[in-house]
Amino acid sequence: MIRTTPDVAFGVKWAASIAQIGGYGATAAGWVPLNLLLFSAGLAGWFVVGLLWRDRAIMLLHVCAAIAMGVGYVSG
Repeated sequence: MIRTTPDVAFGVKWAASIAQIGGYGATAAGWVPLNLLLFSAGLAGWFVVGLLWRDRAIMLLHVCAAIAMGVGYVSG
């Protein structure tokens, strides 16, 4: 069982959100692989938030997004 304060989840979710927004911007600018690194950091961060909150929907969503991103990276 993970014990944490709400401040930890708050910090992680905002850092992950900023990373994902940076990934969108990097994609728009054509900055590869920076966009993938930022998206990966955001996905990992939100997965951790899902763990901290014990929210399986958040975890599932970000695992699926990571798999889709990985498939796109390998096939593209």
